[in-house]
Amino acid sequence: MGSLFRSETMCLAQLFLQSGSAYDCISELGELGVAEFRDLNPHVSPFQRKFVGEVKKCEELERILGYLVQEIKKADIPLPEGDITPAAPLPKHILDIQEQLQKLEMELSEVMKNKEKLSRNLQELIEYSCLLRVSQGFVHRSAEHESSLYGSYEEFPPLEKELLLDYISMQRMSLKLGFVSGLVQRAKVDAFEKMLWRVCMGYTILTYAELEEGLVDPDTGEITKWFVFLISYWGEHIGQKVKKICDCYHCHIYPYPNSVEERKEVLQGLKTRIQDLHTVLARTDDYLRQVLCKASESIYTWVIQVKKMKAIYYILNFCSFDVTNKCLIAEVWCPVADLQSVRHALEEGSRKSGATIPSFINRIPTNETPPTLIRTNKLTSGFQSIVDLYGVGSYREVNPAPYTIITFPFLFAVMFGDCGHGFLMALFALWMVLYEKNPTLQRTRDEIVKTFFEGRYIILLMGLFSVYTGFIYNDCFSKSLNIFGSRWSVSAMFNRTIWNNSVVQQNRFLSLDPNVKGVLNGVYPFGIDPIWNLANNRLSFLNSFKMKMSVILGVTHMTFGIILGFFNHIHFKKKFNICLVFLPELTFMLSMFGYLVFMIFYKWMAFSVENSSSAPSILIHFINMFLSPNDIGKPLYKGQHVFQLFLLVLIFLSVPLLFFGKPLYLYWLNHGNQNIGIRNRKGYTLVRRESEEEISLLESHDLDEEDHAEQEGDMEGTQEEFNFGDAFIHQAIHSIEFCLGCVSNTASYLRLWALSLAHAQLSEVLWEMVLRIGLRVDTTYGIVLLVPVLSLFFVLTIFILLVMEGLSAFLHALRLHWVEFQNKFYSGTGYKFIPFSFRHMALHFDQDDTV
Repeated sequence: MGSLFRSETMCLAQLFLQSGSAYDCISELGELGVAEFRDLNPHVSPFQRKFVGEVKKCEELERILGYLVQEIKKADIPLPEGDITPAAPLPKHILDIQEQLQKLEMELSEVMKNKEKLSRNLQELIEYSCLLRVSQGFVHRSAEHESSLYGSYEEFPPLEKELLLDYISMQRMSLKLGFVSGLVQRAKVDAFEKMLWRVCMGYTILTYAELEEGLVDPDTGEITKWFVFLISYWGEHIGQKVKKICDCYHCHIYPYPNSVEERKEVLQGLKTRIQDLHTVLARTDDYLRQVLCKASESIYTWVIQVKKMKAIYYILNFCSFDVTNKCLIAEVWCPVADLQSVRHALEEGSRKSGATIPSFINRIPTNETPPTLIRTNKLTSGFQSIVDLYGVGSYREVNPAPYTIITFPFLFAVMFGDCGHGFLMALFALWMVLYEKNPTLQRTRDEIVKTFFEGRYIILLMGLFSVYTGFIYNDCFSKSLNIFGSRWSVSAMFNRTIWNNSVVQQNRFLSLDPNVKGVLNGVYPFGIDPIWNLANNRLSFLNSFKMKMSVILGVTHMTFGIILGFFNHIHFKKKFNICLVFLPELTFMLSMFGYLVFMIFYKWMAFSVENSSSAPSILIHFINMFLSPNDIGKPLYKGQHVFQLFLLVLIFLSVPLLFFGKPLYLYWLNHGNQNIGIRNRKGYTLVRRESEEEISLLESHDLDEEDHAEQEGDMEGTQEEFNFGDAFIHQAIHSIEFCLGCVSNTASYLRLWALSLAHAQLSEVLWEMVLRIGLRVDTTYGIVLLVPVLSLFFVLTIFILLVMEGLSAFLHALRLHWVEFQNKFYSGTGYKFIPFSFRHMALHFDQDDTV
């Protein structure tokens, strides 16, 4: 847990990997997941790197696996998934995986081609049979019509039957009659008919009818409506035009038998062939399913192994070769605490590969800023994400996340305080916590559900804290809970003959006098007395209480942030910042707003109900402290004038010290004190190493020396580049921001009061305008009306008070932490530690057929 308060100590190390064991060593480091590799070939194109061929091979295997997964899902075969990822394959097993996948792809491709061909043939036969069945009506009507005209069917009418024959009719008689039959989509029928008429100039006769059942469109695979058509034409030239038009409209053309007997024979043959194709396709589907079921058993392992293999070769491309091309050199950022684990991983990789020379790690000094690593768990990861959204912490900077775990849900609850609403929120979060291992919740692709699920522990704490503050406010769905019994008594006013029946009847509102004995019997044990929910001045009382509470919480929160900056100065060995930055800031804050908090507490303790009417105004005293220091009016306490003058002196002394102290000190340190400073220790000689204790002491001494040398190098660089003007401007901006920010940030915490008031009033309005109406209805209709009223009240409570008000309070609490709290000590200018790890690899297939 130490790394939660401050980021892990990091180091830059070199890995020396033997060529034969580099793959296995990187695989072990990926399973360990504690090393971030640096690219040692930044100027080399990705297509010119050493292992680009292996990466392309892995991409080809990924393509094959994607094709297999797609076919398996099409066949509705469940894809097996595991909770444990298989290890990366050994280099000698890679060829076996490649051969298996290529063989499986060829087999599937061949089967799929045959199936597609058979399905196309079956579709054509079905279309042909439908065409012949429908077109029988065309020929039957045509035969009846011709028999009625001529008595018998003749291909050409006799010449003596026609008296007037023109030249065109003579040509038509000398031509041969032809037929074109087929199917055309319903949307193209009108255009198809018009095109035939215009191009063929009436030398065709088109007959068509719609199929009752829909057929599959081979181009789109969708069920569409088709029309069967039969075109009679005269002459080969017209026939060619008809066929070209049919091709243009993507008609499916089939041969048309010349006689009825031939049509019957063709129909009978088509039925037999269709039955045979159905049998063949069923057997093909069974065989294809067997192949896919067998492939599905290993598909998960193959996908994970190929992903890991590709990642390993991707990392190997970051490495550089030594002059002998027998050793790979890699540079990694690694936590110092995990160096021993990295050594063990390299030894294990060398052992698996059978290398005679083991790979090893060597720490190297550097002046570069290391990445920031903060270890988290499922409880702290959500709060750490809130902090990282503001900015990743600088290396070894104080981490606000452990304090945010308490302060964030508490400030949220101050604005959201209602034990009923908090209970519903905590109940919802508890359900997500109990079912956090549910695959449906873990794999959801809905952004809103995913956001709630990842922040389930944040919501749980916000709900629990809201229940606590709800009991403090004594507010549950806008109503008070009389758990311990009110400490105010009305009967004492009658017993003392202050009130009587006539007084009660003549006055709409009456005030309880706490100075009357028996009216106020002590303090309510926990929270606000429930009688205030009935009081006419309830809003004024709660406004005063919550406003002062907001100021106290805000000043405390900001002061705590300033104190955390003290630990940063100590850790980074900038002790001059303690005197020149930390103490002036703390003095300014406590002398101004710390004194305001002191007056609030003093007034609460010094004045009671007996003398409350003579209590001076804190706000007037605080304003007069700056505008008219010598005129304080009625003092709040003895010696107030002298003490306030002392605080003013501290305030006016801390401001110039904050502005000029640090720049002048740095100028003196870099120009006026060149001969005085920290002397750089060049090194030491190791005399002996006899015991493990001495070795560990020397290793820790080595680390201290390296850190000290790095700081010395940074200091020397600062001396060379120091500019007094830049330092003064930077400090002036910081000082102005801090001084003005203390005022504006303290006022910003008044949002705690405002949102708490808004939430309570909105909850009361919802009660008065919805639920109270349903409860006041006559008993005859009350039960019938109560169910929809309760439903409406529940829906409005969920969507308005829990979701909308909860989101508003969440955003305001977020702002208070980012702007008012974290800017007092947290810079957030670092970059995140991103190790090479296989743990981030998903263990399930998503909707895009990828893992």
